[in-house]
This record gives sequence, structure tokens and C-alpha cells, in this order.
Amino acid sequence: MYEKIIIGYDDSAYSLAAVREVVAWINRHSGTAEIVHGFYFDEEEFGIKPDLLKLRAEEGKKACLRAQEMAAGLGVAMDFSIREGDPHDVIVHTAQEKGAGLIVLGTYGRRGIKRLIMGSVTAKVILDAPCDVLVVKNPCDDCTGRYNRILVPFDGSPLSRKALDTACRLAKLDRSQVTALYVIPRYEEMMDFLKTTGVKNSLRNEAENIMAVARNLADGQAVAIRTEIKEGSAADKTVEAAEHKETDMIVMGSHGWRGFDKSIIGSTAERVIMATPCPVLITR
Repeated sequence: MYEKIIIGYDDSAYSLAAVREVVAWINRHSGTAEIVHGFYFDEEEFGIKPDLLKLRAEEGKKACLRAQEMAAGLGVAMDFSIREGDPHDVIVHTAQEKGAGLIVLGTYGRRGIKRLIMGSVTAKVILDAPCDVLVVKNPCDDCTGRYNRILVPFDGSPLSRKALDTACRLAKLDRSQVTALYVIPRYEEMMDFLKTTGVKNSLRNEAENIMAVARNLADGQAVAIRTEIKEGSAADKTVEAAEHKETDMIVMGSHGWRGFDKSIIGSTAERVIMATPCPVLITR
């Protein structure tokens, strides 16, 4: 499925977790991976200390060699490349050049991930990536490369359909269980909106229709899925469902929920990445 994988690497425990996650995937499903390290070049900074450029390149090489050796010890040979430039640009451009199907990034926990709001490498890669992006949240000591329980936030939009399609393809590899979740928005919390019985029934009927779309899409891939309907915040209910079901992976589109909560990374997708401990696969 993902035959060519790019791993954004910065020598942190979290990027090392990304390497381990990819090793587990390749050992189970095959494929190749390249470790990519980008270091930022500031002309003024290096003008003052010209040796810094060489030093950072050497440090990056040593870090990549350690990751490469770790991967080899687990049975997977990986190439690596070190490039001068903004890390996000380096990762995206390398993925484009190599025709990668997946970029894998490690990132910080709840506090550190708030850097997404400020435009971190992770957020920028998600926005600009030419392919799917897997965000690994925690160090992986027992990765298997298999995702037994997959959760898909689904609202019937093209991006959520793409996410469900990807989840079904993953499920067919390992006979995984897929759950599609639709969250009925609480519009009354966002505006002067009176939810009458008729309106409630209408919203519920729409939700049922959306779930029928999800089941039909899964049936087209011969995958049986479970569907759930909740009410509230899409991000909060997604995280709650993931924790309740001990989800191994969340698969979702890069845009937020439709309607009042629709925006590129900075809405539902961002908040889910911030709050959930499991890997999140962002589909393109």
C-alpha cells in the first residue's frame, strides 16, 4: 500500500518513534523508507559563525546514522539524506522527488503539539504534503505495523470519503475493525439557534443518511464497518471514541468538519492530533 515512505527526522525520541513505526510497517507489509533530515540555513547566523553550517550537517549525519543503524538492527535497511533548508520544505520536496506515498512524522505530546497552532513543521507538512501523512504521538516500544481498530471521523465530504477509502484498504491488509463516526454539531452553542423537535429529527435523519453513505462506500470494498452517531464537538467526540474503543489509528482528512467548523488544519484535525495518544493518518 505504502511502498515508498519518507520519515522526517530530527533526532528526538518522537522522530525515533516514527522510524520504529515505519520499521514495523515494512516488516509486516513490505516497502522502502528514507530518513530525511533538514537543517535551517540562516545567512546572517552562519555569516557570524560560518562553522555552524558544517557542524549542523555533521550532527544531522550522525543522528541519521544512529536511526539507520537502529532500523537495520530491526531488520530494515533505510537510506538517509541531509539537506540544507527549512525542515518542512526539505521533507515535502523530498517526498515529491521520490514519489512517496506516505510521510511519517513524530511529534510531541499534548503540550508540545500546541506548536501546531504556531505553524510547526508537522502542521506545515500536513498542509503542503503531496501524499498522506502519519503523525506518531508517542515512543513506540511494541509497534507491530498492524492497526486492529481504526476510527474514521466521517461527514460525507470528499475528504472524509477519501479517509474512509484509505481506512478500508488498511483494514483489508490485516482484517482490521473500522468504525465510522459522525458527530451532529450543536449549532445552538454557536448561534441563537432553537433546536425544536422537528430540527432534531431532521439532523438525526441527515446523520443516518451520512452513515448509510459510509456503509455503501465500505461495501464497495467488501469491508464491513461499524457506524456511530454522536452529538457535540467533532474533535472531542472523536477523541472520546478513540479512547473508549482503544483505537490503534485515526484516519481523517486534512480539513475540519463541515459547516461552522470547516477550516484547514487548525480545527477538527488539529484538535484531534493534539488530544489523542494514538497515531493519526491524514489523507490527501
